[in-house]
Amino acid sequence: MKEILFIRNNIEKWKAIEALVDNINSVMPDRLADAYTDLTTDLAFAQTHYPTSRITIYLNNLSSALHNEIYRNKREKWKRMITFWTQEVPDVMWKERRLLFLSFAIFMISVLIGVVSTLGDESFPRLILGDGYMDQTLENIAQGKPMGIYGSEEEGGMFIGITLNNIMVSFYIFAMGVLTSFMPGYSLFQNGVMVGCFDTFFYQHGLLSECLLTTMLHGTLELSSIVVAGAAGLAMGNGWLFPGTYSRLVSFQRGAKRGMKIIVGTVPLFIVAGFIESFITRHTEINNYVRLSIILLSFVFVIFYFIYLPYKRNKHAHSSRETQG
Repeated sequence: MKEILFIRNNIEKWKAIEALVDNINSVMPDRLADAYTDLTTDLAFAQTHYPTSRITIYLNNLSSALHNEIYRNKREKWKRMITFWTQEVPDVMWKERRLLFLSFAIFMISVLIGVVSTLGDESFPRLILGDGYMDQTLENIAQGKPMGIYGSEEEGGMFIGITLNNIMVSFYIFAMGVLTSFMPGYSLFQNGVMVGCFDTFFYQHGLLSECLLTTMLHGTLELSSIVVAGAAGLAMGNGWLFPGTYSRLVSFQRGAKRGMKIIVGTVPLFIVAGFIESFITRHTEINNYVRLSIILLSFVFVIFYFIYLPYKRNKHAHSSRETQG
């Protein structure tokens, strides 16, 4: 690569890193680490191809300045626990916004497959959900309690069991990224088909509205978190498939780091979803407007936290890049 092209392709990034050095106290540690990794990669490239160039001297000085500032400010403040969820998770969601959309698309397509398959073959739900679950659900419907399965266990034990299971499912989807991004996609596919199959089964029995009002009380947060977990798995898997200018191992480590941050960010949502499913969903006598309000509030929160807040925190940089483009 010619030196002028190398400079032109990276100059804006280097200016942004200069700004980080000047405002070091307001920058999150992980962002500094990513910037330092990018900068040292560029420095190594410049030292190899342009050893006597002024740009190499510039990058070396900038790397030294950033290195000194990082180690001068390496002690993290006590408020890191708060800023993790209010800043770091939204920032990484913005960086992986395309993967979030892809995860959502895979999930919705698989839901549609579950719907079409169930409409075409009424025995399909038994293949997906199991005979035991289907027989119990049919018995509940016959007794006039179609959602009775949610009241079949003691609240406290159900809360612990469901919450741990959902967190394990999300970490499983993320961990599948070790086997490239195809496996998280397959896990999303399985969950989506199950949801489509489940809802269509109740539709066939004239109970779709009751099914949605009941399951989406907790499902809005739960299913949204699974989609987000899918994005985390895709982020790690893409590290193997698309290393870019990094070595495959370094690219994988960076993807895994971003993915882990995303997956940890979903844990509070699974806890809230588990609480709702265990203590509220079972009360099908609750007024429909109350249930609908809980669903809408959950939906608004998901949109705000995973889409609007990441955009709001990063829109200035996004606008600057569009202007320069």
